[in-house]
Amino acid sequence: MKEGFRQSMAWLHTWTGLLVGWVLFFVFMTGTTGYFDDEITRWMQPERPLATVSAYVPQAQGVARAQAFLASKAPGAQRWSIGLPGGRGETAWTLSWPKAGGERHKTRPQRSTRGEHGERGGRNQRLVFDPQAGSAVPVLSGAMGRETGGGVGLYRLHYQFHYVSHASAILIVGACTMMMLLAVLSGVITHKKIFKDFFTFRPGKGQRSWLDIHNVISVTALPFFLMITYTGLMFFMYAYMPAAMNLAYGSDRQWENDGYTNPLNPRANGQFQPGAGGERRGPSIPASGIPAPLADLSDLVMKAEARWGRDRIENMTVTHPGDRNARVEITRAASGLTTGRDDRLTFDGITGALLHGPPERARRTWQVQDSMIALHEGLFAGPVMRWLYFLSGLLGCGMVGTGLVLWTVKRRQKQIRAGRTDFGFRLVECLNIAAILGLPLGIAAYFWANRLLPEAMPERVAWEFHSLFLAIGAMLFWGSVRKSGKAWAEGLWTCAAAYLLLPVLNALTTERHLGVTLPSGDWALAGVDVTMLAIGIVLAAAARRVSHRLPVARVARPTIEGKAARPEAA
Repeated sequence: MKEGFRQSMAWLHTWTGLLVGWVLFFVFMTGTTGYFDDEITRWMQPERPLATVSAYVPQAQGVARAQAFLASKAPGAQRWSIGLPGGRGETAWTLSWPKAGGERHKTRPQRSTRGEHGERGGRNQRLVFDPQAGSAVPVLSGAMGRETGGGVGLYRLHYQFHYVSHASAILIVGACTMMMLLAVLSGVITHKKIFKDFFTFRPGKGQRSWLDIHNVISVTALPFFLMITYTGLMFFMYAYMPAAMNLAYGSDRQWENDGYTNPLNPRANGQFQPGAGGERRGPSIPASGIPAPLADLSDLVMKAEARWGRDRIENMTVTHPGDRNARVEITRAASGLTTGRDDRLTFDGITGALLHGPPERARRTWQVQDSMIALHEGLFAGPVMRWLYFLSGLLGCGMVGTGLVLWTVKRRQKQIRAGRTDFGFRLVECLNIAAILGLPLGIAAYFWANRLLPEAMPERVAWEFHSLFLAIGAMLFWGSVRKSGKAWAEGLWTCAAAYLLLPVLNALTTERHLGVTLPSGDWALAGVDVTMLAIGIVLAAAARRVSHRLPVARVARPTIEGKAARPEAA
């Protein structure tokens, strides 16, 4: 019998979801952490100062005092960097300059507006600055924080993975993302009563219950799933569809070794930047060796505020201060759908003249992509919207996870009737346990490693990530040697314990525990601990429910006066 259109879509939905489901679960869960990557990074660097309520200091006034401080402390530095508070990551003013012999000659470009929290390693002198007093703030030893992958490391896992090259990772993620788009669209077509089923839930019905849960989750955040999938493809469109770019600009140039910059990408191509001869914008010219007084940086702040509004500056970088070729670059904090990496102004450091602004041609050309990136990353979102993004991301994990479990539930009875377990079925069960339980356990292990690994340990950041993947591998092994039901129950209890004990571990190893962060009003740090407790409680509830549904071993009572033995619970 010839299949109808809806039946063929059901087949497509099932197999596209299964084949890439484990990768999509990894992408959704690690990507969801990115909505609070700044807060996670602060938690993973407990040496950084608490966010305390202090008197407001206008940015122009604070920058003037920072300029005076840097002029006295680092007059011969090749670069000054002034980090301004106001974002989720930085809660204080920070100053940095290269140590003697530590100047970087090349900075790695960032893929989007989401960047690192300062330069790592021992190359820079960094400190927290008090703009009211015009002096450094006495804080904990190692105030800029221990070496850690932080929240941005977790976020980058969802498109870079870890043990593969960047180019390979984004191609794999792109293929899986396109498969997910197919799965979502075919799912809508397959379930003709999907919106009616949203109001239907039948607990305790086995396969029917799993399908109801899958439908409810899918419909609840369906617009989010469509948006996040499509906008995800926009990030690396130059890698997925390079034909037009290759035709216009040639294809003989290769990617840089770090994989972050594709020379064919117009954002990294000098032909798209303003200036004579396609000169790259920004403070890239060498020092002249001729002394000259630096312009008043507060004046440049006011020029930026005239364009962007008050308190919109995220960072100022002064290259070659005190030299005739001094340049000042001011970066705007991400705030809206059209905020992109080109939102920066470059000034002559001596005259204060504006040299480069956001290129109008590039801004018009790439405004759509900037909007898509802002939608995907939630760059415009305030606290409430960010939590909605986070919860929608968790629903995405639930959608993929319930779909994977549903595949095994639908086929389990057939395996039981056949009296044997097929290798393919058992493989899917083990991979489900490794992904759905192993990844949450791995993320918890990532946090545990941050607290337990010695701060001076070589390759400390690498071992944070190794801990994550070792936990996934351990759960895969456990799922392969235990019966499925017991593996699920034991894995859930293990995950619950790992999250519930994290705030306890934090209190035992640092001074940034709930007893300190709640009274001080540092809700970002306290929120991480509270979220860990909430996740642990949910996992414990799931573990309890699964444990109660496990089959109970039964034994036969001895016969009495010839009566037949009856099974009795052990």
